[in-house]
Amino acid sequence: MTDATQQTPRRVRTAIFPVAGLGTRFLPATKSTPKELLPVLDQPLIQFAIDEARAAGIERMVFVSHPSKSAIERYVTEDAALESTLRDKGKDTLADMLHDNALCDGERQVAFVMQPEPLGLGHAVLCAADEALPGPVAVILPDDLILGEPGCIAEMIAAYDGGKAGHMVATMQVDEDAVSNYGILSVTGRDGPLILADGMVEKPDPADAPSRQAVVGRYVLDASIFDDLRGLPAGAGGEIQLTDAIAKGAQSVGMCGFRFSGARYDCGSKAGMLQATIAYAGQRPEFRATLADLAPKPVAAE
Repeated sequence: MTDATQQTPRRVRTAIFPVAGLGTRFLPATKSTPKELLPVLDQPLIQFAIDEARAAGIERMVFVSHPSKSAIERYVTEDAALESTLRDKGKDTLADMLHDNALCDGERQVAFVMQPEPLGLGHAVLCAADEALPGPVAVILPDDLILGEPGCIAEMIAAYDGGKAGHMVATMQVDEDAVSNYGILSVTGRDGPLILADGMVEKPDPADAPSRQAVVGRYVLDASIFDDLRGLPAGAGGEIQLTDAIAKGAQSVGMCGFRFSGARYDCGSKAGMLQATIAYAGQRPEFRATLADLAPKPVAAE
């Protein structure tokens, strides 16, 4: 860890949620419903992400959205009229759930900023700079659903407090033919769940990949990430890549990967959403009989 990292406040108080994507892989469903509001069984993706941040002690949640996705803001903020209607109908349990889920705008617990153009994940994070509280920030991609206790961000923040590096990214090992879909760490060593690294490459050819440790949608980043994103040239896909800024900052504040304990599902894909729904249903006792009915039945011998 460098002197610069030692002098930086280490408390993670802000989580950034990039939610501006248009969800083209889920059209036509996402023509009117943001992909972050698509349900995994009976809970929207965004609620899993919010609950994960809350469990990690996050104070400020910044949503980087798109003007066409106002439904996300309506979902995450309190709806007193709907709660009152439910209570009038005797549905107090539902009203309590909505109240507990809602974020309180009056206490600056939640902020919304717009990303009108799809200029990349790095640009989305930079859009949140003015709303972030001092110190390092967490970034949570709701598309990447990670089921497990404790939550991934809570695990990362606990490890980050140890001061190994300024930038920490959640990682998992992927098959060789999948490395071109991810940012890949250049690994230098291991320390328990930490994957020590001196850089990362965005979506490399499998033949050129420095490892098979892939970065997935959870980050804890030193506040210097905002300065490194400013003026960063476009990278892969013509977008401002967050991984490029992390790699740039690795030389001054250090970086590492973190092998989280939960199960990750790529809910940006239809197959991943289906897998997540089945896995989440399997955690709910009321759906076990239904899942058992769907399981293949043994074929009787003739």
